[in-house]
Amino acid sequence: MTDHHDSAHDEQSHGSTGKFLTVFVGLLFLTAISFTVGNNEAIMSTPAIGWTIMMAVSCAKAMLVMLFFMHLKWEANWKYVLTIPASIMSIFLLLMLFPDIKNRTENYSNTRWLHAATPATDAHGGHSPAAEPAAAQEDATGH
Repeated sequence: MTDHHDSAHDEQSHGSTGKFLTVFVGLLFLTAISFTVGNNEAIMSTPAIGWTIMMAVSCAKAMLVMLFFMHLKWEANWKYVLTIPASIMSIFLLLMLFPDIKNRTENYSNTRWLHAATPATDAHGGHSPAAEPAAAQEDATGH
């Protein structure tokens, strides 16, 4: 009899299988949105808009996973004692490191510039994913 009571209690406090399937379908839908946005040339022609949409969808997916599959929705309020300071510290760290990342090339030496990665261009003048290290090495050595 206690087994039936425990399973009924678990289902009430942690949701039912149907709820988890609904969240799973929601995750599939959000993934389809990300895929559609990422492969839509009209939206991605302005990368800031496309990446903003994709990041918003990714945050929504992460929130669903944390709330339902990590059971944070059913945790006591102490979870805020852990998550809020960690969130504040991560934002603080991001803000403090941003100037270093933004200005990282200001103090490069000539040797560092020689070995720094540079985007390669394709035949149409755009960036090519495949760089030509041999040509860059020849240019650097003058041969």
